[in-house]
Amino acid sequence: MSSLAGRLTLDEAAGQHWDVIVIGTGIGGATFGYAMARAGQQVLFCERGAAHLDQSGGGGTALTGHYPEEDLPNAIARHLAPDQQLLRQAGRATDLLDDVSGRKTRSFVPFVGSGTGGSSALYGMAMERFFPADFEPRGQHPGDSDNSLPAAWPLSYAELAPWYSQAEALYRVRGTVDPLRAGFDPPRTLPAPPALTPAADWLAQHLSATGLHPYRLPMACEFLPGCQGCQGYLCPKACKNDSARICLLPAVTEHGAQLLADCTVVKLEARQQQVTGVVCRQADGNLRTLRARTVALAAGAMQSSALLLRSASEAWPDGLANRSGLVGRNLMRHCIDLHALTLPNDARPLADENRQKQLAFNDFYAGTAGKLGSVQSFGCLPPQQMLFATLLDDVAHSPWAALLPLLRCAEPLLAPTLRQLAQESMILAATLEDLPNANNRVTLSPTQPDGLHLHYRMTPGQRQRVATLRKLIAARLRPLPVRLLKQADNNQRLAHVCGTLRFGNSAANSVLNLNNRAHGLDNLFAVDASFFPSSGGTNPSLTIAANAMRVANHLTA
Repeated sequence: MSSLAGRLTLDEAAGQHWDVIVIGTGIGGATFGYAMARAGQQVLFCERGAAHLDQSGGGGTALTGHYPEEDLPNAIARHLAPDQQLLRQAGRATDLLDDVSGRKTRSFVPFVGSGTGGSSALYGMAMERFFPADFEPRGQHPGDSDNSLPAAWPLSYAELAPWYSQAEALYRVRGTVDPLRAGFDPPRTLPAPPALTPAADWLAQHLSATGLHPYRLPMACEFLPGCQGCQGYLCPKACKNDSARICLLPAVTEHGAQLLADCTVVKLEARQQQVTGVVCRQADGNLRTLRARTVALAAGAMQSSALLLRSASEAWPDGLANRSGLVGRNLMRHCIDLHALTLPNDARPLADENRQKQLAFNDFYAGTAGKLGSVQSFGCLPPQQMLFATLLDDVAHSPWAALLPLLRCAEPLLAPTLRQLAQESMILAATLEDLPNANNRVTLSPTQPDGLHLHYRMTPGQRQRVATLRKLIAARLRPLPVRLLKQADNNQRLAHVCGTLRFGNSAANSVLNLNNRAHGLDNLFAVDASFFPSSGGTNPSLTIAANAMRVANHLTA
């Protein structure tokens, strides 16, 4: 049995030849590495961020139970981001991303995870299956003229369904089954979640009375006493079933895997058909080359594709695994809007009753209005001061930037509304399926060695689908007062990025094959959300986990 106490050093790791090196410890990487370690493989995890498995934040205590922005009230008042060390302790990314999609470059730190567990350490724990229709995207979007949209995934829902079941069991998902799935899923049950809060129960009855089909959102959560939902920050309890707790920790402590935290993978060395080395750098600048029989990318859809582009060589002049020219392209992000509901006085949530993500409905997923997406409880919004800081930032990068001084002065007037949004409103999140477009992509910065450029523009068809879903939700929620918090067309809200290393049956129009191996390379795989050829219209975590288990089984069976 291994332990966290004697962590491996980079020099020690370079002195061994591993069966598997996994780059990243989010849902894809940790689930895949755990399955490989259980099968007897010598697994090394390389994690760019800090290690929080023993609540140690890389030289300091991990920041749990709240947003790091709340530890700097003066910084929030001045509307500044927290410093890098605080973000690291909170499991957050620290590197700027340059959005070059518009006339003016906008630089921001994306709200994604960096550290053990990756973004799952911050996620809201919703773990939903995709629908069978998600695996045949072109038939669901007949009006989409962009031939980036594939006719079908190289595997079907039926082929992934057994792995969905195993992933639900592994992550101990609780909830109820969507009644709209009765036509294609065999009868199945999930462990029961806690009873609905009174406010959520009232809302469920209201939604049912309008003809919708609400159900209990499947959640990878233990719902321990005092559970706060912990969406957007590290959980202080053994309550959030993220990939660090469910997969990474047992892989290390029970199955002999090793973890290198604070370890940035700089590039991959490769010959024509094989990756021969993983070049890593730690905080002190120390560079070492690690070697393994199999290398698995799981650094997230942006960073995994960027790593391949940085790994260009004489054998791979356009980037490793990039003979198709598709590495980094077809980037998708879910277009998410928030709808803040004000319930009647006798049904409004009491203190903290709106923290839990409890309900969902899929009546707009695919119907007469076309294939749109899911609607589910969002949980609690960030605190009032963070909401105002976000508002200021959005205005600063809009045509209304000249009004920024006036908006700053209006903070006392806006405070009650923001407080009511954060503490009393029931929030529903609408997740619209994004479609692949080869022009939406991530590229390397020409000036910053580790920098990335984001190129993403919504198509007219995408904007029309966003407008359609907004209208449908507003119509069905009447007569409840609803505030629409538009987020879908804001590139800074990078939710569920996927698609940059799509899998497929042909090396000409995909980067990976059916089993997530890179075309032309014998030992390179990608197991994060980068493999998606289309985004689906709901949370991707369960699909990532199910596929990671499938790929591990392919390699070890």
